[in-house]
Amino acid sequence: MLTLNYRDTKPIYIQIKSGLKKLMITGAIAADEKLPSVRELAGTLAINPNTIQRAYRELEAEGYLYSVSGKGTFAAKDIRLDAMGMEELFLQFEEIAEELLYFSVTAEELKSRIERLEKRRKEQ
Repeated sequence: MLTLNYRDTKPIYIQIKSGLKKLMITGAIAADEKLPSVRELAGTLAINPNTIQRAYRELEAEGYLYSVSGKGTFAAKDIRLDAMGMEELFLQFEEIAEELLYFSVTAEELKSRIERLEKRRKEQ
């Protein structure tokens, strides 16, 4: 399900958030699917439950998850980005694109990759 890189400079809870977002966006975690409990996932990943709790709490605040008292945490049906979330993604995209351009990747290569991603998304 999730893999963590302990050598990465990103905090573990951010890695968990990113991993869960990717799983939800790609459909590996379906809408309304129950996620592992905080204790269960913490045990699986061998990390502090507070780290999982923080990731779940932030994902819920961002609209990716919802909780049902006594039942657990579930993937949201409609994941929608607000303007701030969209801007954050664009800033990340620009940072990565700038780095790729620095390493002599052409704008045409970037465009080709984006078109390939768009085509793959439409086929899903």
